[in-house]
Amino acid sequence: MKYYIIAGEASGDLHGSNLIKELKRLDEQAEIRCWGGDLMQSAGGLIVKHYKELAFMGFVEVVMNLRTILNNLKFCKDDVQLFQPDVLVLIDYPGFNLRVAQWAKAQGYKIVFYISPQVWAWKEGRVKKMKQYIDKMLVILPFEKDYYKNRWNWDVEYVGHPLVQVIDKFKENPTSVSEITNGKSVIALLPGSRKQEILKKLPIMLEVSKSFPGYEFIVAKAPGQEDGFYEPLLQAYHNVSSVRNETYALLAKSVAALVTSGTATLETALFAVPEVVCYKGSNISYQIAKRLIKIKYISLVNLIMDKLVVTELIQNDLTIDNLERELDLLLNNRQKASAIQKDYAELKQLLSRGGDASAKAAESIYLFVKGIPR
Repeated sequence: MKYYIIAGEASGDLHGSNLIKELKRLDEQAEIRCWGGDLMQSAGGLIVKHYKELAFMGFVEVVMNLRTILNNLKFCKDDVQLFQPDVLVLIDYPGFNLRVAQWAKAQGYKIVFYISPQVWAWKEGRVKKMKQYIDKMLVILPFEKDYYKNRWNWDVEYVGHPLVQVIDKFKENPTSVSEITNGKSVIALLPGSRKQEILKKLPIMLEVSKSFPGYEFIVAKAPGQEDGFYEPLLQAYHNVSSVRNETYALLAKSVAALVTSGTATLETALFAVPEVVCYKGSNISYQIAKRLIKIKYISLVNLIMDKLVVTELIQNDLTIDNLERELDLLLNNRQKASAIQKDYAELKQLLSRGGDASAKAAESIYLFVKGIPR
């Protein structure tokens, strides 16, 4: 069968790559054309658009790049029509993928959405149209199945969170971080994948390193950003180094982490690394988001657990002094560290209930396209 998969971010590339592996295991004749990244390509997908060309964040940034986004949408429609897939699999990336879903449904394509848009946080009104355009919704957060059923009378399928298996598999055959030096304990810096967010948060994270000279701070570089982008930011700091494509190895060796909001907060928790969650955007984007977003927390860890497990420093609260104080607590307050580890264990248990998410998602997609009841 022919599968057209669209992932617009690094996390989507990761989950898409594992989905492709499982689809190929089920369907040896699978022909997969996709938007994604190097991981999806390595898994056997033919990449027609790399996610690094798609990474726009915030309201202002989206408006500034509207022409590019519209051109990408036209390219996508034309490419799908030429390929004539048996199914479109849309992975998160809702601003773009929901537009594709609306168009594709009108063309008669089958549509599976894997990893739900966070409509429970904002833009809840999207759900009415999502029910019209999406034939099957596969969700990865435990509360989403009840949310859709109870609030919208929509039966969606919970497949578990794919990061659980990804990280467990890594732990079975861990690799070492190449640039840990001087035998110091390591603090991981995960400043995000987009230039805009890195430039907002990484300088603050780096300044904190000056107050902890006994530790080695290691920056996880984003796959879509060149080394030359990081060099001017890092060169003034003596106990700071960096790695590329070794984020999991870095987390496996870290005693604490400063992490931008997003999927990385969950990855850090599944490695049982105490963390401070950091968010800072453009002031205009933040003020708009503050008025629209209706959730109590910004990190997935806190959202899933429905309580404050890890500290969140948001916008004006993300200062050098505040970040130093919170990092010191993680490193030196045993009671706090113990409480975090207990909550992390419960979090993993919640996310593991669905089983192997990538395998379940692939099976669900394959059976759906074949018309075989699950």
